[in-house]
Amino acid sequence: MDLYYFLELGINGALAGLMYSLVAMGLVLIYKSSSVPNLAQGALTMVGAYVVLVFADTVGAPMWAAIPLAMLTMCGVGIGIERVALRRLAGRPIVMILMMTLGLDIFLRATTMAIGGGTARPLNIGISDDPLFLGPLLLNRAYVVGAVVALALFVVLLLFFRTRRGVVLRAISDDYTASWSVGISVERGVALSWALSSMVATAAGVLWGSIQGVDQSLSLLLLKGITVAVLGGMDSLGGAILAGIGLGTLEAVAAGVLDPLLGGGTRELVVALVLILTIMVRPHGLFGRHDIERL
Repeated sequence: MDLYYFLELGINGALAGLMYSLVAMGLVLIYKSSSVPNLAQGALTMVGAYVVLVFADTVGAPMWAAIPLAMLTMCGVGIGIERVALRRLAGRPIVMILMMTLGLDIFLRATTMAIGGGTARPLNIGISDDPLFLGPLLLNRAYVVGAVVALALFVVLLLFFRTRRGVVLRAISDDYTASWSVGISVERGVALSWALSSMVATAAGVLWGSIQGVDQSLSLLLLKGITVAVLGGMDSLGGAILAGIGLGTLEAVAAGVLDPLLGGGTRELVVALVLILTIMVRPHGLFGRHDIERL
């Protein structure tokens, strides 16, 4: 194996890792407002891709219109989930909200299976299958586009958190009670975070669906997303980007070296080990806030 082979693996892995960061950013958005990991984020990613297909194939909208329409629809879905399923759990133990998100994941996956079936459906968003040439290196064109989209959404979210509404969300994430005491509508803030997270999930679903097709397997991106979010810090958008690059690079290089020896499955093994070791060694992640409480 030569240097160019490892460079190609690493660069393509880093680009794929940035696409994992899209799922992780959705998790971070909700965690920053409710301190709960959203176990339905993978299912929302899958549903977003299916909604794009509905607008494109059933309604007949062009893809440039189907994607924004799907994002607006998923924005409404996110708000509806918060309003119907989660708002009534306000004040309940965190574990109850966590179980609710798990129930939502199962419900969304079962619903899409019943309506759309289990067959993978292609999602053509106009990205060529031809690789990009970077000198002697071959780059996956879909990964390049996905990485650019991830970085663009990251910048947009950073700018958003500098606006008045973004500052309100940051205040809510710091202290619910203090936010209520100064007249901030915590419920609306949490609903907004679910809306933004659902829109980001749609972007991830479209990009990954264009690569592997749209089916139930898109919901499995939750494992990659939550690993990236935990590694970077559950409340850090920047950490999600950097951790995505790191995880993607590590799993791609490890798979390139070990898969021929072990017969495959190395990517999933690397992701599981990174998640377990991060929780054991640095549970607040590389860039997450480490709150110390006096007992």
